[in-house]
Amino acid sequence: MRKIILACVAGMSTSMLVKKMREAAEKDGYACEIAAYPIDELKGVEKDADIILLGPQVSFQVDKIAKEAPCPVEAIKMRDYGTMNGEAVLKTAKKVLGD
Repeated sequence: MRKIILACVAGMSTSMLVKKMREAAEKDGYACEIAAYPIDELKGVEKDADIILLGPQVSFQVDKIAKEAPCPVEAIKMRDYGTMNGEAVLKTAKKVLGD
């Protein structure tokens, strides 16, 4: 089972996207656990993640987070984030993970 973490400024907007991603994963039969956190609370939770996806508002921190995380770190496309396209964001995660 894959563990996908989303991070943004406060974890609020990504929580809505998590719901959409979970729906897409269930529809697709993709076994994963998806959670959202404020970027300041990633320390400690990132160690169990298979991938970390950053909201557009914190995407400038990709390199910084990638240095500290033991997994791939990607920025969520602004269009996918803005439209809460959980299916597209899940597809991006799966592509990066090679699933």
